[in-house]
Amino acid sequence: MTPESHAPTGTDELRPGPPPGCPAHGLGPGGLHRLHEAEDLGALYEQLRDQHGPVAPVLLHDDVPMWIVLGHAENLHMVRSPSQFCRDSRIWNPLREGLVKPDHPLMPHIAWQPIASHAEGDEHKRLRGAVMGAISTIDFRSLRRYINRSTQVIVNRFCEAGEADLVGQFTEHLPMAVMCEILGMPEEYSDRLVEAARDALKGTETAIASHSYVMDALSRLTATRRAQPEEDLASYLITHPARLTDEEVREHLRLVLFAAYEATTNLLSNVLLTVLIDPRFRAQLNGGQMTVPEAVEQSLWNEPPFSTVFAYFAKQETELGGQRIRRGDGLLFAPLPANVDPRVRPDLKASMQGNRSHLAFGGGPHECPGQDIGRSIADVGVDALLMRLPDVELDCDEEELRWTASIASRHLVELPVQFAPKPPQDVQEVPNHKPVAAQRSDWQIGIAQPQPQPQAAPAAAQPQPAVAQPQPAAVQPQPVSGPPQPAVAAPPRRKGVWQRFLSWWRGY
Repeated sequence: MTPESHAPTGTDELRPGPPPGCPAHGLGPGGLHRLHEAEDLGALYEQLRDQHGPVAPVLLHDDVPMWIVLGHAENLHMVRSPSQFCRDSRIWNPLREGLVKPDHPLMPHIAWQPIASHAEGDEHKRLRGAVMGAISTIDFRSLRRYINRSTQVIVNRFCEAGEADLVGQFTEHLPMAVMCEILGMPEEYSDRLVEAARDALKGTETAIASHSYVMDALSRLTATRRAQPEEDLASYLITHPARLTDEEVREHLRLVLFAAYEATTNLLSNVLLTVLIDPRFRAQLNGGQMTVPEAVEQSLWNEPPFSTVFAYFAKQETELGGQRIRRGDGLLFAPLPANVDPRVRPDLKASMQGNRSHLAFGGGPHECPGQDIGRSIADVGVDALLMRLPDVELDCDEEELRWTASIASRHLVELPVQFAPKPPQDVQEVPNHKPVAAQRSDWQIGIAQPQPQPQAAPAAAQPQPAVAQPQPAAVQPQPVSGPPQPAVAAPPRRKGVWQRFLSWWRGY
């Protein structure tokens, strides 16, 4: 695909553009769709699939040509074929020919950088090896414990109010708190850092200043850990045999922080929204037919955190999905349309439990290295929140929910909820919504269960029971006429295998 193939010819270039609302609105040169002008990208993807098949030509800002890969198999082939496709935008035809200006809105995503996600060959092995080596040192049992405690801290801020915005008060905060701990800068976590990260990702007028605020924190962390390494991801990046420079360390910390933060925030919001608006989904969770990790995987199929990823580039002339791809063409990796490809999901209502072949985390050499971190935050965070607020309900009509959408992702703006006010909990405790009832250690199968007793009266006025009280297994039953014997406390029951496993899994 070349720019010339989209150029208007004859008198077409003199025709005015269609008015908003017209079926042709959003079309550019050559009748191609402008992705950034689409009001409903999901519907546009299906229209493109019908018109062009699994690979379709589209336009980006400034009418820059690009292919979007819609098919599941075609996306997998692209990301798993480094001999044919790479992430190095320096070979991209529109960039080499001057069609993409330095101030192009997508340049921060597409511009080549000396980081693992853009590198190839030995350099990719060196940089990604350092990132994967650092991530492999994470103790996920301790991480789950920290996620639980962070959830407790965050929920304590609003649990007594009986209402909250779960996006602004929970899903945007939990990933940042956890990522700051993983990177080695828990003291940097604050509302200001959360706001700066959100602002930098939105690309607003203050995005550059917000980005600088985050980078200053990462620069301080890099300098501190270079002087005195500790047990955190930044230190392991610095001490890795790959010998990363301070700039390389800082850039990879930025990559990990922003990618994990945005993806996990969207994932948390999507899972909680589904739980709140889909009674069947919530019933499956409450009834035990579905676990929270399975609910997370279902959400990754239906609404991946990133709908498209910028970008892959053809290293040679090739064919993909029936389209002729020329050397230097750009292609968008698109998990959202790929996950609903009719060839892999003919029935979108069917459950995908146990199936992890979605493309939410990419694939091939550039597959997301931190996906287990994101899964852990979502699994433990959603479980802990629902344990604290089991009666949480959506506090608005579903039609009133608002999203900020871009080619890359959809972000839920607010998720207002209501619930019965709850008291704060000790952050060291397992998240729960009510006191645990005392164990009935004096009841045996075959003996009538004891009835609730009235409030104790003075000894002289207390009536005597007409029948014998049931006794623990270790104590012989006493005759009715005999004097009452002191009860012997039964030893505490040992947790079953499943309860012990859950306690270990949740970090307690």
